[in-house]
Amino acid sequence: MNELVLEVKFVSMKKWLLIGVALGFLGLFIVIPLLAVFSEALKKGIQLYFAAFNDADALSAIKLTLVTAAISVPINTVFGIVAAWAIAKFDFRGKNILITLIDIPFAVSPVIAGLVFVLLFGSQGLFGSFLAALDLKIVFAVPGIVLATIFVTFPFVVRELIPMMQEQGTEEEQAAMTLGANGWQMFFRVTLPNIKWGLLYGVILCIARAMGEFGAVSVVSGHIRGLTNTIPLHVEILYNEYNFQAAFAMASLLTMLALVTLGLKSLVEWKTKKYVNGG
Repeated sequence: MNELVLEVKFVSMKKWLLIGVALGFLGLFIVIPLLAVFSEALKKGIQLYFAAFNDADALSAIKLTLVTAAISVPINTVFGIVAAWAIAKFDFRGKNILITLIDIPFAVSPVIAGLVFVLLFGSQGLFGSFLAALDLKIVFAVPGIVLATIFVTFPFVVRELIPMMQEQGTEEEQAAMTLGANGWQMFFRVTLPNIKWGLLYGVILCIARAMGEFGAVSVVSGHIRGLTNTIPLHVEILYNEYNFQAAFAMASLLTMLALVTLGLKSLVEWKTKKYVNGG
């Protein structure tokens, strides 16, 4: 009996020890840095905090970040739905190759991805002379930033939808076709309602990555103030200029966007579990 009590106490101690280690890790690497960002941002007062957002370069960075996300996320959403539908619902040659290609952004450094775009579309790149003849500028301009963002974010939606569609199978679609539904009717009335929460989850992740991307965008942007700097790049420039208060103010904006994204992500996870469990 005493041995059983000691074993229960030992298991309880291990549980609380593991919980304590996890909370300590989260506090050290997440909570404290978050508090430090807001503390530094508000260190010189609320007026200077909001003044950091009224700067023309800051407003340009915010606008470019939102425009980039507004372009890249819908494109990746459409691609994610189409690719996931093809992979989950059909068998075809090259299916495994397609899945491997989709995973490339997870395996390749964003800096390398940005460098590839420079080698392709830069003035000395593979298509540089062709683009120059058409008076088109990709690298060190907004199109290059959008392309780089699309590349690093396109796996998120499709990777969320593939397992969900595979688990659901094709029975409902086949039944809809038997009843005379065409392709669009089958998609909007059967497929889309079944994947809506997974789709929203992938879109949220895609938005978060699009707004916070640094490596690939840094390479293709050229760091032109007021033109090609997104919020992360603007934070770097302000910090390198020792304008710490403004840098942390802009960083706090990204932090708040991340916290909002985390809240939406948690809500969608809860909704997804409720939907799967038939709630």
